[in-house]
Amino acid sequence: MAMTSYAPPTDPWTEIVYEDEHLLAVNKPPGLLSVPGKEPQHYDSMWSRLTETYPEIQAVHRLDMSTSGLMVFAKNKLAESALKKQFQYRLTHKVYYARVWGHVTEDEGDVDLPLICDWPNRPRQKVCYEHGKPSKTIYQVVKREAQTTVVRLFPVTGRSHQLRVHLQAIDHPIVGDEFYAHEAAQQFSSRLQLHAAELSFYHPESCRLQQIFVPCEFYTEATAAITDYFQPERELPDYKTLPRP
Repeated sequence: MAMTSYAPPTDPWTEIVYEDEHLLAVNKPPGLLSVPGKEPQHYDSMWSRLTETYPEIQAVHRLDMSTSGLMVFAKNKLAESALKKQFQYRLTHKVYYARVWGHVTEDEGDVDLPLICDWPNRPRQKVCYEHGKPSKTIYQVVKREAQTTVVRLFPVTGRSHQLRVHLQAIDHPIVGDEFYAHEAAQQFSSRLQLHAAELSFYHPESCRLQQIFVPCEFYTEATAAITDYFQPERELPDYKTLPRP
């Protein structure tokens, strides 16, 4: 499915939330690509905007265009290699917030369903028990509302559209989701209410555990939650000796 129109927000042009000599963290708005698309009209992206000031900046992970929130970029080769390896070997931990349709019954749980690209309808993904890649998402209910539920999400794996498909699969699609929500849930919000709020990783230079949090626009009560679920004392594997991604 081709992108029919692309009009990303421009104010603010970039929102930098953390910077040092090795890396840069930004709060990506919904509607902006993480990296340039294939067509010239889709060049505007979080990466291309940052290269105006930081020509050597490199993306080490991505968010869906419709998803808002935290992205980390590498400012040099050392940081790029270290961060890419951490994402590949699941040494990072991420926390998202989402508003989903309906009332999620259990206070917490997990969705463990294999995913694969739905090629005739790409970029959509789908559950496929025969050929899908293992995919797991942990969720916690934060607040039950009149028609919706706010959930905190901990993706164990990082498949494309994983959170969106997993929530649809348990009959609680994310509101405003143009790909996976039914009409009522889609019309409930003018944007996909999915936000990457928090990321933990090991700093490329010091190897110390670092956590960054950015507030959530559609749920202002969101708080940092990684240390509530994951143990911050976890040991750092010698990722510098691991193969390149």
